[in-house]
Amino acid sequence: MGDRYTRFAPFYNLLSGEYPIYHSGRVLGITALASGNGQQVLDIGCGTGLNFALLQQSVGASGTIIGIDRSAAMLHQARRRVENHRWDNVILLQADMALTDPETLSTRIQEAGGSALSGAALATYSLSLMNDWQRAWKTMTALLDTHGRVCVVDMADPLGGARWLTPLARLACALGGSNIHAAPWRALEEQCADVVRGSARAGHLQIRSGTTLPLHNE
Repeated sequence: MGDRYTRFAPFYNLLSGEYPIYHSGRVLGITALASGNGQQVLDIGCGTGLNFALLQQSVGASGTIIGIDRSAAMLHQARRRVENHRWDNVILLQADMALTDPETLSTRIQEAGGSALSGAALATYSLSLMNDWQRAWKTMTALLDTHGRVCVVDMADPLGGARWLTPLARLACALGGSNIHAAPWRALEEQCADVVRGSARAGHLQIRSGTTLPLHNE
């Protein structure tokens, strides 16, 4: 997977199908996340930083965006985006969320200038890329304040009249390294309160947001 994204990183924004398909999921997810002005938000699997502009609108100049990705090549593209926009409130860290324990990651965030705990976390199209996304989810929620906000946006088979597109959707996910059957939003549904459910592109994009319960932040 790392080699795939190393090769793909320079062309990711052009070839990922962002604006025809996936951008709408980001918009819905970040709206549902409802992060506030001045908050610190984790962007898990931030890739080339496609969420950053939308998150900037939510947290403002006084907020902080912590972009975490396991691919150095993708983070290089994200850093170029940050520099081009002159955002000085974005911290980028290379880490594998499925392998790094929360204490270590929290320390690294503080050393980079962020806070130990965040008020919100977002994972768009990233958990389904991870072999052990359940562990990544636990790490992600462990880095949140009590009653922090969390959002998962990921992919599923199209529904209804769009079912005929299922082979194409599965192929696109396979080429990108995603497991279209992972359904990581189910963890959010089971472990969060005030769950907001949404979908886009005939159900291919699934959006869930909620508030973490104290049990999952201890």
